[in-house]
Amino acid sequence: MNYLILNCGSSTLKYKILSMPHETALAQGVHEGTVSTNEELCGIIRGACKDIPIHKICHRVVHGGEKYRAAVRVTDEVIKDIQDLSDLAPLHNPANLAGIRAAMEVFPNIPNDAVFDTSFHQTLPPKAYLYGLPYELYEKFKIRKYGFHGISHKYVSRKAMEILKESIKDFKILSCHLGSGASICAIERGKSIEISMGFTPLDGLMMGTRAGSFDPEIVIYLQKKGYSLDEIQDMMLRRGGLKGISQSSNDVRELREDELQGNPKSELAFEMFVYRVQRFIGSYAAALGGVDLVIFTGGIGENAHYLRKRICDKHAYMGLKLDARKNRANEAIISAADSEVLVMAIPTNEELQIARECHALERALEPVK
Repeated sequence: MNYLILNCGSSTLKYKILSMPHETALAQGVHEGTVSTNEELCGIIRGACKDIPIHKICHRVVHGGEKYRAAVRVTDEVIKDIQDLSDLAPLHNPANLAGIRAAMEVFPNIPNDAVFDTSFHQTLPPKAYLYGLPYELYEKFKIRKYGFHGISHKYVSRKAMEILKESIKDFKILSCHLGSGASICAIERGKSIEISMGFTPLDGLMMGTRAGSFDPEIVIYLQKKGYSLDEIQDMMLRRGGLKGISQSSNDVRELREDELQGNPKSELAFEMFVYRVQRFIGSYAAALGGVDLVIFTGGIGENAHYLRKRICDKHAYMGLKLDARKNRANEAIISAADSEVLVMAIPTNEELQIARECHALERALEPVK
């Protein structure tokens, strides 16, 4: 069966066509830039498929709340749930939903499945996912930590075990997905026990344009100073992070060039980003009670060797040591031979992980013979 995997984001649309269960790639591509109309989105989907027959369409959906713990067949109820959760992932869920609707229009007779970024983190214990707010807010509104990038964290943790030829049940893992969005996940015996993103994808690390964690009283303070909630949300989601501090760009490659030319704001942006990653690694190492493996993934994590070095240098106290040559070469295993903690750089493959989970759903839905 040929699966079309759609990963519709706020500024990019990634697609891949895989023949399952053999996982053979038949086509793939990326559309950069905002897709403003349904007609345009339908055109991109038609162009992606060309003459390849499609038997199933699989979608990445960022926020699934507490309800969705695994891949599901898309129904009217699922669409409504994704819509209802859009306020909690305003940069992502609307784009994910647009992809689902366009796919259903282009291929009206083909099933659509959804895989949620939040599902992997449903194993968080209450002590990790609850906030220190009145418990009634959780009961009434399900205000809690959900976590995101679960598809990526799940994929790279399994891929690492495949490379190392080890059992994930024997490892305590810190997975660092560092890209325009960024998060760190603590994984014990293959299950997520802590994640830096929270109720929404804004929380946690400083990111490309997202502020990350900060004192929530600042929102009330800014309101009193005359800012509207829409203005504050725009600052937190689109005008903060690396872009907000550097006042120039959220592209790490551009910031690196500026830093090398002595731009103090680009240097500060990197310092803040690295510091926050270091801080979360230390915190989550304590949550795990030790670390066996640190994984770097995402556009920054996979490629920015100079930032990996800065992040890891602070954790020599853990016995963590990089091999300078392997790190610069972006090899899979980048820790030194005498490092007490393994360190790896693994390209994520969310589309493949989505296809695998949708294939498992397909098998589960097959009638018993």
